Order: sequence, then C-alpha cells, then structure tokens
Amino acid sequence: MMRGPESVAIAVRSGDEIVVSEERYTSWADSKPWLKFLKWPLVRGTVVLFESMVIGVRALNLSAALAMGEEEEGLSGMDIFLAVAIAFLFGIALFILLPTWLGHITRVWLGVWGQNAVEGVTRLGLFLGYLLAIRCFQDIRRVFQYHGAEHKVINTFEDGADLTVAEAAKRSRMHPSCGTSFLLVVLVISIVIFAIVGNGPWWYRFGSRLVLLPVIAGLGYEFIRYTRLHRNSVCSFLIAPGLWLQNLTTGEPDSGMLEVAISAFRSVYSHT
Repeated sequence: MMRGPESVAIAVRSGDEIVVSEERYTSWADSKPWLKFLKWPLVRGTVVLFESMVIGVRALNLSAALAMGEEEEGLSGMDIFLAVAIAFLFGIALFILLPTWLGHITRVWLGVWGQNAVEGVTRLGLFLGYLLAIRCFQDIRRVFQYHGAEHKVINTFEDGADLTVAEAAKRSRMHPSCGTSFLLVVLVISIVIFAIVGNGPWWYRFGSRLVLLPVIAGLGYEFIRYTRLHRNSVCSFLIAPGLWLQNLTTGEPDSGMLEVAISAFRSVYSHT
C-alpha cells in the first residue's frame, strides 16, 4: 500500500498478475475549510494516527478482496469504524491502562519513582513483547516483508534512482518516517510526561494518561517530522533506535514483493 499526495494505491499479486486499485483520498484537514486547524502542529499528529489506522484497515480488507478476485471490498464504513475503534481501545487497555495499574499497585513497596519506573518499563516491555509475539506467525512475517519492500521503494525514489527491482533491492528496508519509529517515540515521550504530571489516586493516573494521549501523539509526530528533515545531520543518532526497532517490523523482501511495491508507488505518483 502506498499513499501519495492525492490518492492511495493498493497493489496485490494475484497469480502471475499484479492488480492495482487506486482511489483518491482527501485528508480530513482538507475536506472542509473549517477543519484547517487539524493541520496545526501538535494537532496533526493525532489526525495522522487515526487516518493511518483507517487507511490501514481498508487496505488490508481491499487487498484480501483483490487477491480473491472480488471487485468490491467487503467491509462497510461502519465496519471499518468499529475495527479501528476496537483496535484503539485494545491499544489503550494494553499499553496505557495495564501499565498504569501495575505501577499503581507497586507504589506501596517502591514509592513514587519506583511506581513510574515500573509503569514505563512495563509499557515498553509490552510493546516489544507484542512485536516479538506476532512475528511468530508466518503470515505476519510475510506482511513485514512487504513492509520492507515499501521502504526500499520509497528509499529508491528519495535517492533519485530508477524505480527498478534491481535498484530497490540495494536500498535499506528501514525508513525514518515509519510508523514503528513513531510508536517508539510516543512510548518514550509518554514515559517522560507521565512521570512529570505527578501521582495521585488511581482515577487521576488513569484519567491523566487518557487526556494526554493526543498531546503525546502530537509531540511524537513533530519529533519524527523534524528528525526526518534533518536525518543527515546531528539528528541521525536520535532516529537510530527507531530504525533498529524496524528490524522487528520489516523483513527482507523478494523480487516479487518489490515488483508489487513498485506498482503501487508508480500508481500514486504517476499524476505528479
């Protein structure tokens, strides 16, 4: 799946053929004049996060339909909304509420600083454990290989090289703007901010973390945006942890996967 300036394209290999489906996509911030505020710094990060989740669910659904030769995607708009909502609630429960609860119950033995340390380490550990767990599934590893193919093709384009399988194969499967890096940054920022906001009764700890989620997502997005623009300068060491983590969420693609990624990329950028 590739998202361009004006559209989203999904390429799927069906037998010996690569099927490409492209549709125009307008960001929520550009859909209505009064929504321009969604482009403001610290606001746009949360918007991008939700848009990416919606596009991702639609892409997985449509790719399955294309692979089976169906013309229409199976999920309705409400189905996609429910899927995103369930995924979002699951993420909050696993990575926000559970670590906060574990930190809260250890306050008696470890004190305030120990409580914050337990919460932060638990949150980061759950994230890494989740990635390692899903890598055990062969289908997920194949998805990660396509993820690596997308990065290689984008890196080829940004290097100004020809969009061929041979050129793409030479490139790194890591990219500083990857969502994996964004999630890691969000986790690290959350550890710092949640430690700063102070402690209190359980309802305050839970509530403060939920309220601050949009702020943390906004800060994470601005960090990724800044370091990407300055990745060849002093910021290179700041993006290193995110690039390392992408070893878990990307795989080395084969030539067929690169062909699919190139087809999707050419589709969205053929109009520019």
